[in-house]
Amino acid sequence: MISRDQYVPGPASGAEVRKNGDQWTLVLIRDLRHAPEKVWQALTDPAQLREWAPFDADRNLGRAGTAVKLTTVGAPQPMVSETTVTRADAPRLLEYSWGAQEIRWELEAQGSGTRLTLWHNIDRRFISMGAAGWHICFDVMDHLLGGTPIGRLVAGDALKFGGWQRLNAEYAAQFGVTAPRAMPQGSERSAE
Repeated sequence: MISRDQYVPGPASGAEVRKNGDQWTLVLIRDLRHAPEKVWQALTDPAQLREWAPFDADRNLGRAGTAVKLTTVGAPQPMVSETTVTRADAPRLLEYSWGAQEIRWELEAQGSGTRLTLWHNIDRRFISMGAAGWHICFDVMDHLLGGTPIGRLVAGDALKFGGWQRLNAEYAAQFGVTAPRAMPQGSERSAE
């Protein structure tokens, strides 16, 4: 079992940026050793989201048409986004917005595991920060699903965590962008 203090994220990988005009989309792919149904629960159940995600949800995200409030965790002031789940095809596809950003989760069964793909349209200035934040969130989710939770690492906690700075720089180099050194006040939602 690994403790939070022992956790070290692996190198930046499984990410790309897609550009369509002025819109940038971060695409992150992670192969998990857990079945799609188990990963689906982690993506939709408010109790599980509280263990790994950069936001809390006041309702289950597993049904299209559900109105949900997403509250950013660790921000200096709570940032609440009201959204509606636009697509929920368990355990394969989940779509909703987080503020002005579109989030799409695709789950594909691979043997006994899942290939999880996140599509997140994000401000170009924060693309490497977002990749670093989601990378850590995916690791924390994987530990949670494997029965060895290490606790959520987002926002200020992630910024203080040495692995985040390394990942931010590595993803910036991969994407050909300049890594921001610090997150502007009030931009926490954009970084995760």
